[in-house]
Amino acid sequence: MTTEPSKQRQGIQSIEVGSRLLRALAANGRSMMLRDLAKNAGMPAAKAHRYLVSFMRMGLVEQDANTGRYDLGGFALELGLASLARIDPVRLAAPVLDDLCELIGETVALAMWGNHGATCVRWVESGGPITITLRPGVVLPLTTSATGLAFAAFYRSSYLKKKLDDELRATSEATHTSLAALSRSLENQLEEIRRHGISRASGSMTPGINGFSAPVFDHSDRMIAAITSLGTVGNFDVEWDSPLATNIKEAAATLSRRLGHGETGKTPQSQTEIASPRKSRKL
Repeated sequence: MTTEPSKQRQGIQSIEVGSRLLRALAANGRSMMLRDLAKNAGMPAAKAHRYLVSFMRMGLVEQDANTGRYDLGGFALELGLASLARIDPVRLAAPVLDDLCELIGETVALAMWGNHGATCVRWVESGGPITITLRPGVVLPLTTSATGLAFAAFYRSSYLKKKLDDELRATSEATHTSLAALSRSLENQLEEIRRHGISRASGSMTPGINGFSAPVFDHSDRMIAAITSLGTVGNFDVEWDSPLATNIKEAAATLSRRLGHGETGKTPQSQTEIASPRKSRKL
């Protein structure tokens, strides 16, 4: 018996089948021949060709006239960009922060780069006997806070370089320490942070408070935020391989995936090519 609902189901099923071709193109990362595309989508080449004709009319797929290879079209790009533009990191971070706070029992926060530097935009208090406050709007120092060090290690910005220079110069004047020596020390610290994929600070910004901060990357492999956790010295383990550090990095990785990171399978440029304080004048 043919009814209107059954026709709708058949139509939806047809779209789902055809979408396998789009998924294959997206996953492959480059243009494909019909035979390879059909094989990856799990359908006969003749059937795949019929879908591709319709997709080309819609602008979802395009075909190179010289090679005959198929690739994603302009409308597919428009859809992707429109979807990315609707992503709100702060909104997506909310459940990640809540889950992390419940898991580790420590205060957690999300920071983003603002007009004045690394800025706390959201925080979740653990509710423990000792209250640690990191209120939204607070701008964190780059060289003495876990959050600031995460941005110093992974974020790419000429303004960040200026802020780093200003902080180092102020510290040099206050402590009568050579600026060159401070730069070398920070450079070594940032290299260690990049190796471990997370930054840490032990009582340097606030006496008695330890912190970890892990970078969050978006679809373009650029750091756009940091997930930070704070706790009291003695209860907050700042060993690089501690369960606490692992949980914070996993939370940052979860948010990164929700922001589209890792879709291309590339290593984040920020992790492998970001310059040290002395070398970053090329940025």
